[in-house]
Amino acid sequence: MAYPAEDKLLRVGELAKAVGKTVRAMHLYEELGLLEPAARSDGGFRLYGPDAIDRIHWIAKLQAIGFTLAEIQGFTADFRDAGTGKQATDRARAVFSAKLDAIREQMTQLQVIENDLHEALAYLDSCTTCSTEYTPHECGGCGHNGHSRDKAPPLFAGLSRRDVAPARVPLTIVRPTR
Repeated sequence: MAYPAEDKLLRVGELAKAVGKTVRAMHLYEELGLLEPAARSDGGFRLYGPDAIDRIHWIAKLQAIGFTLAEIQGFTADFRDAGTGKQATDRARAVFSAKLDAIREQMTQLQVIENDLHEALAYLDSCTTCSTEYTPHECGGCGHNGHSRDKAPPLFAGLSRRDVAPARVPLTIVRPTR
């Protein structure tokens, strides 16, 4: 991606193209107070300096981390409105620390999901040599390859379980009386 010369101001469309975003995204960032034009042209067009590119990359990085635009707007305002630099950095630290904790929790949950999927796939791999005579509701308890209902991994057990047949409720049409 080519960056403009240091002293060149970019119109909103040029900025959007330089960062791979839409003009609407640039306007939204400005509406939210996340991006400010460096100047306006004689015709009233927004003009942005090279620092706007860095700012948009920063916003994109925060979004990739999982921050919403509203969260970014909120904590940038908190940072800007802090009484001292120490208060501002303490606020930023608290926000980033909370996000790190949330990401770690998500990673733990994803590791559990990954393990569940590995377990289910290993179990299902042993089904490739199974007889084609069984019906789907017999899977998991067929007795082949050590399969039984009590040994099926939870992801597969929930799929193959047939504890209760679906209820078939007759459809009754009620017509209003006159």
